[in-house]
Amino acid sequence: MATSMKDKLFIAFQYAVPQHLLSHLVGWIAETRIDWIKNLFISKFIKQFDVNMAEAERQTPEAFENFNDFFTRELKAGMRPIDSKSNGIVSPADGAISQLGPIENGRVLQAKGHDYSLIELLGGNSQTADEFMGGQFATIYLSPKDYHRLHMPVTGTLREMIYVPGDLFSVNQTTAENVPRLFSRNERVVAIFDTELGPMALVLVGAMIVAGIETTWAGRITPFDRNVRSISYPVQGESQQPLVIEKGEEMGRFFLGSTIVVCFGKDKMHWLEDMKAEQPLRLGESIGLTLE
Repeated sequence: MATSMKDKLFIAFQYAVPQHLLSHLVGWIAETRIDWIKNLFISKFIKQFDVNMAEAERQTPEAFENFNDFFTRELKAGMRPIDSKSNGIVSPADGAISQLGPIENGRVLQAKGHDYSLIELLGGNSQTADEFMGGQFATIYLSPKDYHRLHMPVTGTLREMIYVPGDLFSVNQTTAENVPRLFSRNERVVAIFDTELGPMALVLVGAMIVAGIETTWAGRITPFDRNVRSISYPVQGESQQPLVIEKGEEMGRFFLGSTIVVCFGKDKMHWLEDMKAEQPLRLGESIGLTLE
């Protein structure tokens, strides 16, 4: 499909704009507790993106401390039941499938005509990437109206978390189809878990005006010092009890919308047959099964 002039201008803007400065400015607005500012922005956002506040525990702009508090709002109990099949793998978020399928020759499909390096996606560690060669991936896009807390697809023990600085391109379908290596060049947090079906990688990808990425064990990870190549957690040699997070339990949050990439190793699982690109997802629904 040919790229329209509007899309070309949008892509050009992505390259030209000072991405991190813009994100810092939006971050200030998102954190402000000045009532009239945060109430105005929350109200406008709800209307603009048709956010379903009936699902939320708190439902009025006045009930939130700031825009980020609204954006990472909790849902009412029972709104996202977690599929209980013992061999089931569940969606980690509300959103839509961008792409999913096999990891072939160390490459991950981004969009038609575009793929990127698994090693680069995971922060440059070839030994870690080797564990996922020939495995499966799913890329899930969270739109502005979605619930923005991220949950575990299966129970896992945290092995390592790596912060990887990078660009902050938007991560919608237009940029996925036009910006090479989008998900492996953007700022991201890589969390590697050991599970009953082998290693699992959850890659939390930042995007333009995303004011932060947070995990439940380390708090706010980004924005960070972009001069640092990467930061690993836990610190090497640091005494720490194993961190086990159960299937369906919260593991992180996006402060403004973005993308999560889920990776599993070879011959460990398969996606359900009806899973396909652009399919909408709800947190907790079954998206795959482990191999017996």
